[in-house]
This record gives sequence, C-alpha cells and structure tokens, in this order.
Amino acid sequence: MFNLLNTMENLLIAFKLFGSLALLIFGMKLMSETLQKMAGPQLRHILGRMTTNRFTGMLTGMFVTAAVQSSTATTVMTVSFVNAGLLTLAQAISVIMGANIGTTLTAWIMSVGFSFNITDVVWPCFVIALLLIYSKRHESVGDFLFGICFLLLGLGTLRQTGVDMNLGENEAVLSFFSSFDPNSFLTTLIFLIIGGVLTMCVQSSAAVMAITMILCSSGALPIYQGIALVMGENIGTTVTSNLAALTASTQARRAAFAHMFFNLFGVVWMLILFRPFINMVCGIVGFDTEMARGAVDESVFLANAAKLSVVLATFHTCFNVCNTAVLIWFIPQIEKIVCRVIKSKKTKDEENEDSDEPVRLKYIDGGLVRTPEIAVLQAQKEINLFGDRMQRMFSMVQTLLEEKEDEPFKKLYGRIEKYEGISDNMEIEIATYLEHVSDAHLSDDTKAKIRAMMREVSELESIGDACYNMARTLNRRKNEKHDFPEELYERIREMMRLTDKSLTQMNVVLKGRREDLNMKQTFDIEKEINTLRTDLKERNIEDVNEHRYDYGIGTAYIDLIRECEKLGDYVVNVVEAKLS
Repeated sequence: MFNLLNTMENLLIAFKLFGSLALLIFGMKLMSETLQKMAGPQLRHILGRMTTNRFTGMLTGMFVTAAVQSSTATTVMTVSFVNAGLLTLAQAISVIMGANIGTTLTAWIMSVGFSFNITDVVWPCFVIALLLIYSKRHESVGDFLFGICFLLLGLGTLRQTGVDMNLGENEAVLSFFSSFDPNSFLTTLIFLIIGGVLTMCVQSSAAVMAITMILCSSGALPIYQGIALVMGENIGTTVTSNLAALTASTQARRAAFAHMFFNLFGVVWMLILFRPFINMVCGIVGFDTEMARGAVDESVFLANAAKLSVVLATFHTCFNVCNTAVLIWFIPQIEKIVCRVIKSKKTKDEENEDSDEPVRLKYIDGGLVRTPEIAVLQAQKEINLFGDRMQRMFSMVQTLLEEKEDEPFKKLYGRIEKYEGISDNMEIEIATYLEHVSDAHLSDDTKAKIRAMMREVSELESIGDACYNMARTLNRRKNEKHDFPEELYERIREMMRLTDKSLTQMNVVLKGRREDLNMKQTFDIEKEINTLRTDLKERNIEDVNEHRYDYGIGTAYIDLIRECEKLGDYVVNVVEAKLS
C-alpha cells in the first residue's frame, strides 16, 4: 500500500513538472503571438528598415526578441525576410546576433520567478485579463496578459515542484551527477551535448533553462555542469531555424546556418575560457563556487545554491553579449564562410521556366516555419513575381502575333500554354498559403491585407486566362490560314501597346508602398483602352460591311481587342485590391 501511494505521489509530481513546462511554453507562445498581432505591421517595418548597418541590425534583433520573448520567432522572421529578399544576408546576421542577446531576458524572468513565489500575483492578473478580453476593445491586451499569467504560473508551479521533488536530498539524483568528474573536460562536453539534444527535442530553450535552474537551485547539479547545459541549449535552439530553412531559398539557408555558426563559435571560445569565465560571473553575483554540502550548515548551503538561477541568467547574458561584441566586427567574413559552406544551387525551374519541370513558388515554401504577421510579406513578394510572369506571358502573345513561321509559332504557343498552367498553380498555391496564415491570430490590418491579396491573385490568374485566350485566337487564325490585313495588325499592335503599358503600371503599384501610390495613372490608361476598343469595334463593322476583309477575320480581330480590354479591367481590379 505504501509503495502504491509513493508511486502515485511520484506520478503526480511528474505530471506537475511536465504540466508546468507546458504552461510555461504556452504562455510564451501566447505572449509572442499576441504581441505580433498587436504590433505586426510595426514589427515588419522595424525589421525591414532599422537594419541600415550592423549595429542598428543588432539592436533591432535585440529589442524585437525582448518584446516578443522568442529568439526563435525573431530568427524565423529574419529567415523569412531573407527568403523573401527583404533583407540581405549581412543584415540578417546582425539581427540574429541581437536576437541572441534579447532572448537572455527570458532567463532573467525565470530567475526572478525562482527567487520567490511568483504565483501570488498571478490570480488577480487572470481576473484583469478576463475582463479585458470580454471588453472586446482591449481583447489583445487581455490575451497578452493571459500569456504573462500562464508564463508566471508555469514558473511558480515549476519552482514549487522542484521543492517538492527534494532533488537536493534525492540520493539517486545526487549519485548520478556525482558520478561525473566535475573537473573533467569530457563531463563538460557530455552535459553540453545533453543540453543541445534536450533543446532539439522540446524545441524550447526556455523549457530546458527552467529545468536547469530547478536542478541547480536545489543543489543537485553543480554550477559548471549547469552552465554546460545552458551552452548546449544555445546550440540546440539553432536547429529550429535550420529546420525552418531546409526547403527555403539559398540565402535563407545561409542565414539559418549563420545563426548556428555564431553560437558554435561562442561555445568553442567559451570552452577554452570555461572555468575563468564562470568564476568571474559567480564573483559578480556573489556565489561561492567552493562551498560544498556538509562543509557548512544546510541552510547556508541552500541560500548559496538559491543564487544559482541568477548565476545562470548572468552567464547567459554575459556569454551572448561577449560573443556578439567579438563577432559583430566580422560579419563580412561570416557571410563569406556561410556562402562557401552553402553554395548557390539553382533548380531547373528557377533557371528555365520553359522546362518540363513544374515551376515552384520562389518565396513561399510549406517547409518554412511561418510567423503569421511576417508571412504576408512573403506572399506579397510572390504576388509581385506573379505580376511579372503575367506581363512576360503577354509579351509572348505580342511576339506570337508577329510570328509567321510554323515551327517557332508552335513552340511559342506551347510556352504560353505552359504559362497558363503556371498562373493556375500560382493562384491555388498562394491562396492556399494565405488561407493557412489567416487561421492564426492576426491584426485587423493584416486580415485586410490577406483579403486584398486573395483578390489580387484571382485577378492575376484572370490576366493569364485572357493572354491564353488571345493565343488560342491567334492559333485558330494560323490553322485556318486566315491572315490579318496590315491595317488590322497596326490596330492590334496599338491596343496591345496600351495593354502592356497598363501591365507595367500594375507591377509598379504591386511593388510600391500603398501610401506612395494612387490609381490615377491606371484609370487613365484604362480610359484610353476603352476609348480605343469602342473606336476599333465601330471601324471593324464599317470595314466588314465594305468587304475590306471577311467576317471570320473581323471576328478573330475583335476577339483579340475584347480580350485586351478585359485584361485592362483585370489590371484595374488588381490595383484597386492593392490600394484598397
């Protein structure tokens, strides 16, 4: 009976341990997502614009990470920006360096949480958060406060669970850690590897840091092994961004690898200065590294051990600050190293869109971990590319109009067919991506942008359909051996010139900032297209009645004019969606 009760008690403690870790991770996730929802557009502008040099990039990464409480979120944002071509590799490296400093704030929050029973302040905060959520007006603030409450509740429960486990008096735990020689370099490496593997498994350095603080504060884990675990966490956390970038662009993979290189370099020089550096940190905090259990009163030993959470937080900060201070001067050299390790490798479809291989999206990839507020930027870059492809497709139609030889005509017509398939696939893939992103917590501004983007991709696909319809009309004319008179060629060319002008203006709008643009030029071109269409239709009726060419040629000619006019309407719709 006693054994059963003992087993149930241990099981309950284990559930408390994992449950509190789950609360901790969920709280951080909720805080991060809510902050991105509230300040998503501002975060995008900060990351996109405050990276003019290595120092502003580093400070940006540091403050953004401290705000969203997740270096993983900042790193994935940065990798996404590089993947979307919004940041250079050098800028990304400086932001990632800053993110490593910003993430140390998490350790300090945990350190405070382990210093006293922080759950005492949580319960009133839960009530306030609930009232804010139901007020609707401050719902996001309530969500953020809930995230903080869950984080603090997780920390408080974790601290109490550590006390209940009596790790400092557990013979099995003590004998396990004492089996490692504290002065051995091999022991340091083993704990470093354990820290890295644990972080890779749980995908949260915060969770592993919390476990480390429990073990150290209870006196079960010596400080040197605890810091080796923290160093391992720094390496393990880089796996997230590298996994995120596996199927991304070459530059995005390089940014992720630079993150790993930065942390690996730091761990290497730290291993060289391991003991002196830790002793310096312990001196700053006032922790006695020589104090051993049994040599002094138990209460004195535990009071000294209680400082270990502060030692770990201080070490984490000092380590990342020193590492950044050294490496920030060598960003160009780091860039060269990662470029040598990860060489540029273009896929067949990137080199030649006319190959038989399916054309993949360039900036969006399902393998890349998405930060919802940032994902819209990748989608916008993809839409910009979509617009360029549709103008290229229309240029092919213009060339097809002039082509007289059968073989080149067939080849070009085949390319246009291929582009029609590309437009269909791009619409589906971008729309599907945006649907997935819209399921997340988003700001109202971002929701509106996603709705506008969905309309943009639909209208761009319609442009592809219009181009293909024109190509089919020209193909029928070719097969039926009915050629246009030269005067009709001139009229079609004039209409196509205007249509191409409207496509050029559309792409200017797609790539520009909404605040800097207006619809006047697009509407002016559309009016010209409509006026010309009306004039050409009237002249066509007169020409057919006067038997200048037969009705069949007139029908094919007007089909081309109508499709150009429809294409102009689709262009207006795209611009309206962008500027709405």
